[in-house]
Amino acid sequence: MNVIVDLCVVPMGVGVSVSQYVAACQAILADAGLQHQLHAWGTNIEGEWDDVFAAIKRCHQRVHEMGAPRITTSIKVGTRTDRQQSMQDKVDSVARTNR
Repeated sequence: MNVIVDLCVVPMGVGVSVSQYVAACQAILADAGLQHQLHAWGTNIEGEWDDVFAAIKRCHQRVHEMGAPRITTSIKVGTRTDRQQSMQDKVDSVARTNR
């Protein structure tokens, strides 16, 4: 099943800046071959359910390996069965409406 996920991984106990942890997760998503897009408060990810959630697990494992003793993660998940829809399709639909 195809899924679009909005992911926000927040390492705790590592100080104020978390960019190195975000970059590590971005690399994991890229290595997994998943379509993803970073935004100001997280990352949108598109792919097969099992692949996406396996990558999220690897993000958690990597962030812990980097020294974060605790992680809090927010995940929003969307699936469709009526048709295929990509992240870009959703953005394009809003753009067409705003014209």
